[in-house]
Amino acid sequence: MNLINIENLTKSFTDRKLFNGASFSLQEGEKVGVIGINGTGKTTLLRMIMGQEETDEGTITIANHVVLRYLPQHPEFDPNKSSLDCVLEGNVTEENRWSIESEAKAMMTRLGIKDFFQPAGQLSGGQRKRLALISVLLSPADILLLDEPTNHLDNDMADWLEEYLKKWRGSLIMITHDRYFLDSVTNRIIEIDKGLIYSYETNYSGYLELKTQRLQMEQASERKRQSILRVELEWMQRGARARSTKQKAHIQRYEELRDRQAPVQDSQVELSSASTRLGRTTVELEHICKSYGEKKLIDDFSYIFLKGDRVGFIGPNGCGKSTLMKIIAGIIPQDSGNVIVGQTVKIGYYAQEIASEKTGDGTEIDLSYMDPKQRVIDYVKDTAEYIQTADGMISASTMLERFLFPPDKQYSPIGKLSGGEKKRLNLLRVLATCPNLLVLDEPSNCLDIATLTILEDYLDRFEGIVVTISHDRYFLDRTMKRIFAFEGDGKLKQYEGGYTDYTIRKMAEQEQAEAEQVKKNSNVLKNDAKSSEKGQRTRGPQKLKFTYQEQRDYETIENDIAQLEEKIELLESQMTEAATDFVKLNQLMAEKEEAESKLEEKMDRWMYLEELAARIAEQ
Repeated sequence: MNLINIENLTKSFTDRKLFNGASFSLQEGEKVGVIGINGTGKTTLLRMIMGQEETDEGTITIANHVVLRYLPQHPEFDPNKSSLDCVLEGNVTEENRWSIESEAKAMMTRLGIKDFFQPAGQLSGGQRKRLALISVLLSPADILLLDEPTNHLDNDMADWLEEYLKKWRGSLIMITHDRYFLDSVTNRIIEIDKGLIYSYETNYSGYLELKTQRLQMEQASERKRQSILRVELEWMQRGARARSTKQKAHIQRYEELRDRQAPVQDSQVELSSASTRLGRTTVELEHICKSYGEKKLIDDFSYIFLKGDRVGFIGPNGCGKSTLMKIIAGIIPQDSGNVIVGQTVKIGYYAQEIASEKTGDGTEIDLSYMDPKQRVIDYVKDTAEYIQTADGMISASTMLERFLFPPDKQYSPIGKLSGGEKKRLNLLRVLATCPNLLVLDEPSNCLDIATLTILEDYLDRFEGIVVTISHDRYFLDRTMKRIFAFEGDGKLKQYEGGYTDYTIRKMAEQEQAEAEQVKKNSNVLKNDAKSSEKGQRTRGPQKLKFTYQEQRDYETIENDIAQLEEKIELLESQMTEAATDFVKLNQLMAEKEEAESKLEEKMDRWMYLEELAARIAEQ
């Protein structure tokens, strides 16, 4: 069933044409990922589907009785309302209040929002984004329109959302730059490119292959056109002997070939900057501790950054990752410990949030601030009039052009830039300082996939040290050689390799810990049995035997275990069917956890009884 149909869509902003006769349709059950470089109109497309933006030309038709829900990139809430009220707004009725409120609290807890009554005005941008995501997921809908849903989610939250959307039975249009997420969730990719919408019936990996084929076909067609055009041009230059109909058609064909537009090559960001030489001493962290109130974020962390290091920091939101980055960059002080920075070290700090108002009390260096009234060119010139690159010194204006800011946009106020363009401008400012130690706080948020790919290639060539926080698993796998994971109570643990290597080692550690616990429980049971046997020997030679309860358990325990295993299988089946009913899903999950806990107890009891039965038989 066709749910959304867009025909001949045209949309312009001032002199920039975002869509030029573009068409698109959404079928029932499709999960569509929208990609394209920043500024091509991805967010505008979602807003036009929702009716929040008008089209210049063309039609957008939505099937009758179809319910849409939209997650904006930067949601806003009444600052005086509680977090829970913001989530429930528009979702609650007298009939469903209890179930929806319970479901909302469960999802808020799952996404790291534990104070249900904190006013929205006190929340960070990331927390407001998660509130909006919960509100959208709670609402009955046929189609979800999600603009950057993974921004501000830590790795566990992103994994949860990935599984949720994979099981969700409705249709979905989603803008995201998380390539693993696109690969896992979507079954169709649409690309907005030079005013048109290209569709690929596949996930992200398949899209890469199909787009390459499309570009190769376009290039082959262009080569053929140029070849035919040369032949036609030679004929035209010889001059026509007579103006027959055939000769007129020949001339028209030449003119059509001549006027046909050649494939336009995408403009790409050119990341190029020189890095200054690093001396023997880089950055050394010695026993760093940092707390806010009673919350301990970093507890006795030490590390020496080596030349060429590529170090990623991961952990749940609020665990202290950004705080540690700011300590490294010298933006905020540590409570105790030492940060030793070598004389030759030049730190470039890329902030996670772009602030339009100055924050802090003046004691914190606010590198994230962008004055919305300041011109783009002046923002860069405040850092450097001329910038040293691998190709030599270039002007701030030339550097801006390399970062896809044409001359007309360079003299526009920063406030008119999109979120992604502001992040790109911030990245330019960082590289303009010619750093030899890059501190990147969530670089993949709001940067388009094309720019991310170029950034990854740039980091391959970068001769200095790279330290990053990222929830983008692909980015971590692609660029990092070492991972530090925040594992609670301010403690960090080191893992070699990228994010996938970390998950493999983490899983192996958990399996080993579980095996050791089982072994420990078994040893306790054996020791208890030996102690009992020893006590019997002191009272005289008595035969080992079951107690009344042990005998009763031994006769029924295998049947009990089988029933629990069947119950768990049934619950898992019911959970799959109730994927969209979060209240029921929570109840089933709780029942499953209880059944698994009972099964574990029964298995431990069974092991003890089997060993006891074996010893009784040996007497």
